[in-house]
Amino acid sequence: MDHLDEIPVEDLQDALDNVEGNKPTQRLLAAIAYKNGVTQTELAEWYGTGRRTIYSWLMRLDTDEPLEQAVVDAKRTGRKRKLSDRQQEEFEQTVHEPPTEVGYDAPAWTPALVQQFLEETYGVEYSYPSCRRLLKEAGLSYQKPRRSAAEADEDEQEEFHEEFKKSGGRWTPP
Repeated sequence: MDHLDEIPVEDLQDALDNVEGNKPTQRLLAAIAYKNGVTQTELAEWYGTGRRTIYSWLMRLDTDEPLEQAVVDAKRTGRKRKLSDRQQEEFEQTVHEPPTEVGYDAPAWTPALVQQFLEETYGVEYSYPSCRRLLKEAGLSYQKPRRSAAEADEDEQEEFHEEFKKSGGRWTPP
């Protein structure tokens, strides 16, 4: 196959200087190697992929668009959010307050509690990992207790340990 006959190696090297990201860089390096006599089979071995993938990378460059754009993947929008923008804002405001403010007997937000809250409030089901992601997007971070200093008040230590056992770990504002 005579891919890239119309594209000089210099143009590929110039495009390489102007792209960002691993995939576009890989694709241009593969094209430069191909232009220098490396076969598609060898490139597939180098990159740990199939010949079909290498063929696709090379075919992307047979276009009228600039090389820098040809090697970049189109934006993928992903799945539509289950919460509307308004609901998302309400949720984020809610998790910045203690769960007791909305009627839960818990010291802090946990992914399991968020899961329950979202289903009861908005009628949407989220997985446990998605609830962690929502908490992170809301600007909260997972906090683990720090070891207490030996000279700390014993009553405070005991209270802390009881509270921590009750929460099982918590998400709190930074």
